[in-house]
Amino acid sequence: MKAIILAGGIGKRMQPIQKDKCLMKFLGKELILYQIEKLEKCGIKEFIIVCNPRCVEKIKELVGNKAEYVLQSEANGMADALLSIQNPPKEILIVGISDLLEQTAYEKVLNKTDGDGIILGYRVKEYFPGGYLITDGEKVKGIVEKPGAGKEPSDLVNIVVHLHRKFDRLLEYMKSTKSNNDDVYERAMNKMMEDGNDFRYVPYDGKWIPIKYPWHILDAMNFFLENVKEKISESAEISSNAMISGNVVIEDGVKIFENAVINGPCYIGKNCIIGTNALIRESIISEGCVIGFGTELARSYIGENTMIHTNYIGDSIIADNCNFAAGTTVGNWRFDEQPVKVNVGDVKFSTGKTKFGCIVGENCKTGINVSIMPGIKIGPNSIVGPGVILNEDLEPNKIIFVKQEQNVKETNYISGKKEGFIKRFLKK
Repeated sequence: MKAIILAGGIGKRMQPIQKDKCLMKFLGKELILYQIEKLEKCGIKEFIIVCNPRCVEKIKELVGNKAEYVLQSEANGMADALLSIQNPPKEILIVGISDLLEQTAYEKVLNKTDGDGIILGYRVKEYFPGGYLITDGEKVKGIVEKPGAGKEPSDLVNIVVHLHRKFDRLLEYMKSTKSNNDDVYERAMNKMMEDGNDFRYVPYDGKWIPIKYPWHILDAMNFFLENVKEKISESAEISSNAMISGNVVIEDGVKIFENAVINGPCYIGKNCIIGTNALIRESIISEGCVIGFGTELARSYIGENTMIHTNYIGDSIIADNCNFAAGTTVGNWRFDEQPVKVNVGDVKFSTGKTKFGCIVGENCKTGINVSIMPGIKIGPNSIVGPGVILNEDLEPNKIIFVKQEQNVKETNYISGKKEGFIKRFLKK
């Protein structure tokens, strides 16, 4: 049995996060390695990884010769990715990189012995923008891709953990299927079902975290933090006055200074510095970061080599190589207490979170005393100048400054004679 891992998507909806989802690190390890580990525990040893040109070399470096690599030059959908495979096997397990699942999800599909095709199904209570299954008992009669809220044919969502025992036949169906939408794969399976091929679904009710939008990174962070156990490297230097509670992972080379407080679950990557009086709660801090004096960091994901000094950052996603100057504050709660909304393209989406801060791309900087409002996105390589209150998204490669108007006047202030000074000054 081989597994195909679909890691070729570009992730346009994830902006301003540009790193491919498969290469995002959680607890110091790339997402694709977690996927491979779970499949290996199910007995799968051979992999076909569909990559895009941007991520292929890095994936090869991580995975090595245990996988074949298929390059999908353009993001033309799932069917195009599968049709790019040379010498495909007859039987295959297909998994998407964007779905975080428990081990049992893969086991359920692989252990199902009857059926030409097996699909993992998950029951939802509210609309999810994905494919929905039409079923008769455990048999799947059709898949409706993104029907729209209120038009769902069932409450059963299709999760891409699919076992195909007649994969060669599916490929032939996909070659003859046409669509103006990104649903050739689903249409081909529907045609196979119409022609009498036996598709079944297996129910799954464990944890499922789909990473479709950037705020889902926080959900993914919690997925991993829930399972961490306390582990503190012997090479970490921790002040005797620091306070660490809960399940906290502290990697090699970390330095934690006086009166820092870390409340787990937390992950602190290699060679990080946690400054005096810092307060860190329920967050992932990636390798090489500096969390400086007096910073409060709550429920946030911080990328590699990012520097933060005397800041408040809550419920936010900060990518690699960012620098937040002293006094930068992230707002993470609306006055009306409604869920925070984020612009995705030309549409404003609700995050479903009443507490949500900002999303910052790679290589960004802020000056001193910057305020960032809830739901704001800052594009890669951008700078927010000192004193800016940022209440609109900042596009990539931009710099924004406050144009300050100053008023200088003469005073009659004499040192030591302060009585009446303010009154006289204001009359001028």
